Amino acid sequence: MNKTKITYYATTGIITVMMLFIAYETLTKPEVKVSMANLGFPDYFRIELGITKLIGVVFLWLPVRLLKEAGYIGFAIMFASAAYAHFMMGDPADKVVAGLAFLAILIASYVSYAKHQRQVSSIHPL
Repeated sequence: MNKTKITYYATTGIITVMMLFIAYETLTKPEVKVSMANLGFPDYFRIELGITKLIGVVFLWLPVRLLKEAGYIGFAIMFASAAYAHFMMGDPADKVVAGLAFLAILIASYVSYAKHQRQVSSIHPL
């Protein structure tokens, strides 16, 4: 397995595990309900966000390019928005940095995915 594939699977795996964990917490933990309220979001948004995270994880692993890229876009918006919301609310820096760190890992996943796709298409052109 080459370096690009290893990077893709490692970074996508990290995003997957974290999003599954965070989706579970978003849907089940009372602390998240309080945190979302402190950020000014209604409770129904917490439920939507938890479900969206699960759908996004599925999309990242599907071999359908449009859905995979929709997952990447959705997570990128989610991570950037989370960092910005925490920053605007004056939350501790670790909450802001966490969103930016996940965004960086997501970008590494996407870049390695795109590079791998180019490698495969150069070997097996249509």
